[in-house]
Amino acid sequence: MHTRDEILRAAAEWAWFPRGSESENAELLLVRYPPRFGGGVRGSQVRSSRRADEVLDHAISRTVRWGEDTLTFWTNPSDEPDLEDELRRRGAEHIDTVAVFARPIDGEAAAAAPPNGAIAELVTDLDQIRAVDAINVAVWEQLALDDEGLRAEFDELTASLESRTHGRVLARLAGQPVSTGGWTLADGFARLWGAATLEDHRGRGAYRAVLSERLRIAAQWGAMTALVKGRVSTSAPIIARAGFEHYGDERAYRLIVG
Repeated sequence: MHTRDEILRAAAEWAWFPRGSESENAELLLVRYPPRFGGGVRGSQVRSSRRADEVLDHAISRTVRWGEDTLTFWTNPSDEPDLEDELRRRGAEHIDTVAVFARPIDGEAAAAAPPNGAIAELVTDLDQIRAVDAINVAVWEQLALDDEGLRAEFDELTASLESRTHGRVLARLAGQPVSTGGWTLADGFARLWGAATLEDHRGRGAYRAVLSERLRIAAQWGAMTALVKGRVSTSAPIIARAGFEHYGDERAYRLIVG
């Protein structure tokens, strides 16, 4: 398994660039999200010699120049300087907290059985992608993919499975698609992301099945360490019970700038 410092560094470097996004990576990482994901700008990964207020001024200015009015910033213990106090001083709203977890991907993790009759499967076809999108739309309140978007998602997923860089799984209860989640391999880590379960089907083992299947496939693909950021209000307790160690928290703040 990776060392603690390697885990913390990997967690800090982890960012998502949705298809159709724009980004700037100078003193901090700024990603402009496309309208399908609600728009706005996400900030993270601060590494600057300037004061916190100056770094935040830069992030706000870039957000406005992009024509956006919302900056969402994710804190991390490795940020330099730390922007959290400055965000609070300017009235930013604390909207979310995730716990950073990691565990070795060993035989025990890979062999864990799906609980409570939930069955997880690797996503490989267009019908499964439609089911995944329906879950994501309901859980994340994002816009549904059109036919072109579904096809682009399918082509991207097919290529990633062939190269063994990332993939998705879909869990069913009594045959109904109810939960999904993805993973990406990077530097021996399996980054577990995008887990979502339909609200009416939570607490019945679907998320645990998604987690177990991702660990199983990641082990086959040669990953050493599973890394995941779980919402403290939902998935974090399940992740902890699955043998993951807690390495700290990251908090999201929303600042209206327009």
